[in-house]
Amino acid sequence: MIVEDKLEMEGFWVSGAINAIKALSYFYDLLTFPVYLVLQRPWEKRQLSRRVKAKVILKSDRSIIYRNTDPVGEIYTIMERLKIDTMEKVLRYAAETHKDKLCLGTRQILAEENEVQPNGRVFKKYKMGDYKWKSYTEVEKLASSFSRGLKDLNLTEKKNIVLFAETRAEWMIAAHACWKQGLSLVTIYATLGDDAIAHGINETEVDTVITSHELLPKFKRLLSQTSEVKNIIYMEDQLVPSDTTGFKESVRLIPFSDVIKCGNESKTLSIIPNIDDTAIIMYTSGSTGVPKGVLLSHKNIICTLKAFCNAIKTKDGDIFLGFLPLAHVFELLGESVAILAGVPIGYSSPLTMIDSSSKIMRGCKGDAAVLKPTIMSAVPLILDRISKGINEKVKKSGQFRQAIFHFAYAYKSKWTKRGYETPLFDKYIFGSARNVLGGRIRLILSGGAPLTPETHTQVKNCLCVTVTQGYGLTETCSAATVMDYYDRSTGRVGAPVPGCDIKLENWEEASYRVNDLPNPRGEIIIGGDNVSQGYYKIPDKTKEDFYYQDGKQWFKTGDIGEVYPDGCIKIIDRKKDLVKLQLGEYVSLGKVEAELKTCPLVENICVYGDSHKSYTVALVVPNPHHIEEIAINLGITNASIEELCENPQIEKAVLQELIEQSKKSGLQRFEIPGAVKLCAEQWSPDMGLVTAAFKLKRKAVQERYQHEINRMYAS
Repeated sequence: MIVEDKLEMEGFWVSGAINAIKALSYFYDLLTFPVYLVLQRPWEKRQLSRRVKAKVILKSDRSIIYRNTDPVGEIYTIMERLKIDTMEKVLRYAAETHKDKLCLGTRQILAEENEVQPNGRVFKKYKMGDYKWKSYTEVEKLASSFSRGLKDLNLTEKKNIVLFAETRAEWMIAAHACWKQGLSLVTIYATLGDDAIAHGINETEVDTVITSHELLPKFKRLLSQTSEVKNIIYMEDQLVPSDTTGFKESVRLIPFSDVIKCGNESKTLSIIPNIDDTAIIMYTSGSTGVPKGVLLSHKNIICTLKAFCNAIKTKDGDIFLGFLPLAHVFELLGESVAILAGVPIGYSSPLTMIDSSSKIMRGCKGDAAVLKPTIMSAVPLILDRISKGINEKVKKSGQFRQAIFHFAYAYKSKWTKRGYETPLFDKYIFGSARNVLGGRIRLILSGGAPLTPETHTQVKNCLCVTVTQGYGLTETCSAATVMDYYDRSTGRVGAPVPGCDIKLENWEEASYRVNDLPNPRGEIIIGGDNVSQGYYKIPDKTKEDFYYQDGKQWFKTGDIGEVYPDGCIKIIDRKKDLVKLQLGEYVSLGKVEAELKTCPLVENICVYGDSHKSYTVALVVPNPHHIEEIAINLGITNASIEELCENPQIEKAVLQELIEQSKKSGLQRFEIPGAVKLCAEQWSPDMGLVTAAFKLKRKAVQERYQHEINRMYAS
């Protein structure tokens, strides 16, 4: 009784305090409204957000084509005027224009020391210093030297050369060096499995691989599967010498710095690439089957670069945080925009990014706190985790702080929809969340997969940033659509970028048609100079997915889009995700997963539908904190995560939460999972269950958990 009275009194006090704050905010609004109206000019923002960004240029009963209507920007115009049409010219122009400005930055690792945890376990942690920078002039000189070194060391006899390393300054330097010798860069994700990596190396018939100190042990193992590899260039570690023992005698190992030293003394001339030469054979981490090598020419990359420079508004003082895989076309193009615009790029990794990252020593600052970036790229899974992390922190903060947060969030949402900013709330309520990434982040570029409106809104509000979502594929060199800087909507991916047309085509099987009301719907087909010529050595698949028409190369994406009156697109379905159940209903598995991912207890999810059954089932990677809360409520204690995931009571409770979330999201009865299996292991790229952009590899997940899927349906 005493506890209940105490809680009631606390609730009464919190309610009274919040009402007082609401009253204060009301008077504050009355006083400041005229000032904010004049200074912030919200009507202009609303007008810019609502303006038409693409128009119909061709329409029939079967298809409709949209094209961008915006004028091109300054960098786009400069690239056209100066005929910057290859990546070799991009770095040359950037070095001539930006000269001694900061270009690529690497955080210094001072020492690696053992740190004893409260539970007695010992982890190796980094003691880290400041960022060490290379200017544009230095980067151009290093790339030129590395390029000449490759030639003088006889490493350019074959056209293709593999770059297999984590995101770092040397990756970008090596890439531009290869382009200066007219080489085709073969990029392979460091997180792929051995068979997939060997497939890419063998298929492209390379004899030289550029890798890193960290990946050398992995490559020692791979050499038994890659008989043509004769040369390995490795990027050195900051602290310890690389172990080059135990490799085959026929394989030459060369430190990265030695190639540069060789090039410093060389008079070898560059081999300037042509616009139609293959710049990259980019191996996708593909959500289905064996990785495919996508042929990307200099023309493809330059077309996207011009389009992205038009869409991404940079400012003086901007700093780009680079941490996504550079082997992913989205990150490579984002960083290339920064190079063109003179924006410094500071490199980081998930192990060192924030103060609480796993390799950061206690008392040492994470990369973001030191770098203080203003722009970063991210994939939706990372933003989902940020969003859920904010929710968990708020939940633990106590009744009063929760109430303050929810009031501030609702207040900010209301005013930002009207085109206003909320500087006081940004500083005093949301400031701590913003400081996690250094306190200066203003723009987050999201790509690689659809971003849910809930996550988009929460990240935008709590981190006080613009979240710009785009849509594209490796096959279209990352370009297709990008949200306009002024677009205040969520759940959409923007209008077609300049130089790229978007065609919607009827998909009769699922009743998506261009004559649908209120908005046209259909399969998205992308056409323009950004579209690849096809897949490396896979002519049948190239013929299936690509075609040339009306002077353009087109790519059939398999994604289903809906176009709004302002020309912006929403991704609403995917052909490969569509399953027809026993009673004839169609279920979009991706749509169901997107809705259920908003449930706080879901870290990741894969929904499966059997065409011989009348319902779907779900494989769920649960959030450890939420699963432990469910266990406590059920009276289950002293159990590991693995044990909780095997517990039928927990499974039943999780299923019930998913059902409730499904109903809130408006899912149909047949779309709601009828059974659930909890997976204790986090799905990661190195397990082969998600891509490097953290998109589900549906077939791989199904194969791994086929026994559990059978059990769910049998139950």
